[in-house]
Amino acid sequence: MKKKMWSVTIRIKKNDKLGGKRLQSLVMEMLVKAGVSGATVWTGVNGFGKRGKSTMNLEGVTINMPLIIEVIDEQSKLEPLLPELKSIVGDNGLVSIQDIYVI
Repeated sequence: MKKKMWSVTIRIKKNDKLGGKRLQSLVMEMLVKAGVSGATVWTGVNGFGKRGKSTMNLEGVTINMPLIIEVIDEQSKLEPLLPELKSIVGDNGLVSIQDIYVI
């Protein structure tokens, strides 16, 4: 049996901050507080976007690598969070939404 849900993907960089706090921490705290079922932060090794390249130097120094936060839950739970999510991410990243089916 399959269930229709939303997948929200947030693309930011590791060093992105708002008010001195990393965006990934702000987003995760907001999702936990809202009672979202779960989220995963993925670390990228290379990427680029409107703000330029984001890469990871494998010689021991980390340089603003890309992060993807993936959230899957019911639309009714995630849709009300979009304005707050957009205010946290702002122009620092990209938020995308997909209808998915979970089995």
